[in-house]
Amino acid sequence: MNLRQLRYFCEIVEAGSAVAAASRLHVAPTALSMQLGQLEEELGGELFDRSRRPMDLTALGRYFHPRAKALLADAAHLQQEASSVAAGRSGVLAIGYTRSTIFSILPNAIQAFRSSHPNVKVELMSLLSEHQHAELQTGRIQVGVSRYVGPVPSIDELEFKRLLDDPFVVALPATNPLARRKLLHPADLSQTGLITYPKDPQSRFAEHTIALLREAGGQSPVAHEASDIHTALGMVASHLGFCLVGRSVEFGSRRDLAFVPMSRLADKAAVFAVTKTGEQSKVALDFVETLVATTARAARVPKRTAR
Repeated sequence: MNLRQLRYFCEIVEAGSAVAAASRLHVAPTALSMQLGQLEEELGGELFDRSRRPMDLTALGRYFHPRAKALLADAAHLQQEASSVAAGRSGVLAIGYTRSTIFSILPNAIQAFRSSHPNVKVELMSLLSEHQHAELQTGRIQVGVSRYVGPVPSIDELEFKRLLDDPFVVALPATNPLARRKLLHPADLSQTGLITYPKDPQSRFAEHTIALLREAGGQSPVAHEASDIHTALGMVASHLGFCLVGRSVEFGSRRDLAFVPMSRLADKAAVFAVTKTGEQSKVALDFVETLVATTARAARVPKRTAR
């Protein structure tokens, strides 16, 4: 049994005869009759009472007709949905992201993407950069938005597209006297505790930022280890210390914090869009293009001055 047989059968019912159905379908009556006969053979019974003129449905035909119409409607709907997915107009896009990118990079991209792809369902999953690799390889997410300090891992199955270099700034309570400075030196914070993040055995981000600060001549002790950047910034707002964050974090961040550049920091974070090598999903590829465009536009916006 195939969709052509179902369509021919339903057309005969709607047209009232095989001859009228063949005319509507632009096929030879013999071809239509052959397909109907094959269908009846597969079903094990006749669908029409051929002894009557015009032909009438048998009990099997009356049972089969509404179900055949439903199957044809489902098939047409499936074809439309599949074509929409293939064209990138609909589907599901799963994105893994580091929490620091939720401040500005990701919201801008998602807003722009949803305006051009309103029928695509976007799923967001908060994942450390190191945890995104496995989820990309298994297909659980299609795009990762990752942040790295130092060497970027080389993984054969993954492609890394650089979005921006994100210089580090110092996050301080807005009421701290140092928050009024235009530039800080490592020695300025020697008596202030450093808050590191994330507290995860697979992440070397905290280790890299500590080394970066030490190389610049900073002697600040580690006061707290936060589970993630949001917790770290909450600790800063509570006057428990300071932390280093990418400059992009400043946008959309808390108003009780100030972000001040620090001299002599020899490295900066880099943010990447990560996909599987040879990714075929048009939805995923369209989102990466949107991410590149919105990040580039945001980078051209003048940075807010420290409070």
